[in-house]
Amino acid sequence: MLASIPGLVHGFEQRQGHAGRETRGASRRRVTVALADTGRLLLMKQVHGATVRHAPWDGARPEGDAAVTTRYGVLLGIETADCLPVLLVDPWRVTVAAAHAGWRGTVAGVARAVVEVLTAAGSRADDILAVLGPSIGPCCYEVGDELRPAFAAAFGDDADGFFHRGPRGRAHLDLRAANVCQLERAGLPSENIHHVADCTHCRPDLYHSYRRDGPGSGRMLSFVGWRR
Repeated sequence: MLASIPGLVHGFEQRQGHAGRETRGASRRRVTVALADTGRLLLMKQVHGATVRHAPWDGARPEGDAAVTTRYGVLLGIETADCLPVLLVDPWRVTVAAAHAGWRGTVAGVARAVVEVLTAAGSRADDILAVLGPSIGPCCYEVGDELRPAFAAAFGDDADGFFHRGPRGRAHLDLRAANVCQLERAGLPSENIHHVADCTHCRPDLYHSYRRDGPGSGRMLSFVGWRR
């Protein structure tokens, strides 16, 4: 869907090699080099919140979990290893955004916050296109019941649909469904929301997974921007 938009650069990285701290740095270097002819890749210090930054920025990476830009040659990057990367594009206003949505960011409303920033700048919600990338799926995302009240507070009765009982009798969370709900509540039509719906935990051949591989897991980069 995004490939049909002239001048747009975007992608969801797949893993190469073994997981580990070195792999995280190697991923940044590999993607930065691969994109060098199209623009400058900008990353944030992701903190599992809902702060939206305006790019470009100078100096150190700011704290935040989403960014927007209207500048050509600025590529917004998100690093994930089970959390959900969300890319948003308004092709009519030449605006892009990227968000990192773990469960905390989802409860905090990071996807909604990005749409609010875009619409405040003049975008129409029904013009915004969203692509949700690979993340841990409800098949594997076992969580504690203590997450239910947080989602209920954020989503009301809709939150019940994000949880089901797994084979061990514990709750499993559908992070993707929660973010789709949030985007639709923010005004995006369902037909504007697209997916690369692979489960990162299920596919060690393609994706890093913090839940599967532990603290030493690598990270994948998702990115979006306008070619310089």
